[in-house]
Amino acid sequence: MTPLLTDVVGLAGSALFIAAFAYANLAPTLDKVWFNLANLAGAVLLLVSLSVHFNLAAFVLEAAWGVIAAAGLVLALRTRWRTRQAAGRR
Repeated sequence: MTPLLTDVVGLAGSALFIAAFAYANLAPTLDKVWFNLANLAGAVLLLVSLSVHFNLAAFVLEAAWGVIAAAGLVLALRTRWRTRQAAGRR
């Protein structure tokens, strides 16, 4: 992957982080699935960009961010599934 392409990928990841942060602070209700999905995708894209422009501190931050977002996504999907299952039983 070229340095220019990894910069574009990293900027896309940054844009996802910014959009998710704005959404979390401005939306009247928070859809945790979409919020965590955006954060996970942003972390993955930034990790890809770090494959060319490596920085240990940024790598550790993005890896932790991605793990937390993945865990949050799993929990949000479980909650959504359980809510839909409970609504179907009524």
